Amino acid sequence: QVQLLETGGGLVQAGGSLRLSCTEFRRTFNLYAMGWFRQAPGKEREFVARLNWIGGGTLGGGTRYADSVKGRFIISRDDAKNTLYLQMNSLSPDDTGVYYCAVDTYIYSDDRYSPYDYDYWGQGTQVTVSS
Repeated sequence: QVQLLETGGGLVQAGGSLRLSCTEFRRTFNLYAMGWFRQAPGKEREFVARLNWIGGGTLGGGTRYADSVKGRFIISRDDAKNTLYLQMNSLSPDDTGVYYCAVDTYIYSDDRYSPYDYDYWGQGTQVTVSS
């Protein structure tokens, strides 16, 4: 069973930055693709970013971003620490929501954007951006 824990959420002013972390505790992290999703109140959970395993996808280690975060957010991973990161810059109130990290055990494609594609989820961390 994969267990994920997100940390790093909080309250930040518009234009500010936050870095989210997601740690996986069963030490199988480096074999999977990982993603970040977010969910605002009253809205569906939406894709934010994805990073594949170094041996997965077309070229290995492929990244994908939602159009709304391209150029502002960076997804990365430290396999030695079993940790996934999401560096969020130039935040706006539209980025407010609960952010979830997720594991996708299917590594043969980088284009996986639906939450139904992901197998394991963390409990989420709240990000609030004030105007």
